[in-house]
Amino acid sequence: MSTLTIRLPDDKHERLKALAEARNISVNKLIDELATVALANHDARLRFELRARTGNARKALAILDALGDA
Repeated sequence: MSTLTIRLPDDKHERLKALAEARNISVNKLIDELATVALANHDARLRFELRARTGNARKALAILDALGDA
């Protein structure tokens, strides 16, 4: 496991602490969960774009837009 130091504005740090507290988890766990979601979204977008290149791009992007509204 790695250690990562990040710099955030104080107000953002306070908001993250409040969010973590509301969810009964540590800020570390909150950041880990948020990073997992960001990476999953990125991976899904890459897979979708790869598939869209082999099919109808307009139709694929319309489906993606519809999912964004869900």
